[in-house]
Amino acid sequence: MHNMALAFVAANNEEALLAQKLLSEQYGNVVPTRADLIIALGGDGYMLETIRATISTCKPIYGMNCGTIGFLMNKFQNNNLIERLHKAKPVILHPLRMHATCRNGTRVEMLAINEVSMFRASAQAANIRILVDGRERLAELICDGVLVATPAGSTAYNLSAHGPIIPLGANVLALTPISAFRPRRLRSALLSREAIIRFETTSPEKRPINAVADVMEVPDVIEVEIREDSNVKLTVLYDPEHNFEERVLTEQFNP
Repeated sequence: MHNMALAFVAANNEEALLAQKLLSEQYGNVVPTRADLIIALGGDGYMLETIRATISTCKPIYGMNCGTIGFLMNKFQNNNLIERLHKAKPVILHPLRMHATCRNGTRVEMLAINEVSMFRASAQAANIRILVDGRERLAELICDGVLVATPAGSTAYNLSAHGPIIPLGANVLALTPISAFRPRRLRSALLSREAIIRFETTSPEKRPINAVADVMEVPDVIEVEIREDSNVKLTVLYDPEHNFEERVLTEQFNP
């Protein structure tokens, strides 16, 4: 017997739900608010969903892959789970806090673990002004979009947009254009984790833009302010033989 209260939460797919049933029967299952630790069963998307849903509980989360890629997850195995949990190494993540202002005056605040993105919402390219710490750095970026990624999120959409992979301890954020047209050769910028980034649409009526915090979308924005929220600490656990820092390092040398 073990005295660790575990909450098994699962994505809505057959593999994850079967794993939840198996583990619940083997180790018991409590609601997340009463748990010592939350076990997320699914893929990377479900891991992000679990982190957001349980931020207020301050519970550590241990993910097991019952999805596809599972970059944020540990390998699924039902045996020796308690031993694995005791050996797991914690990684502290700080999310981005997004403040978005819509064209109708609505203001929306959201947290993002991976990235905050802005995308064109019409057939025309987006025109975006970029300011860092109140100083204009680019008067107009003509593009499909632009994003700011955390180190944890640097291997996700940021990487597919040709942004840099950032080690967790680097204390920087990546600002990465998405299909930039002008300036054509604009590359990613590395910014201090304390930077305040502001994106402004320069033609909101003609060229509407949507903002996205991870997967949560805000339509028709005219301004988005982004900063890391160091007051929010998210604890994610990884098996020592395949920890998150090693995964990030390995990804940099993948062909």
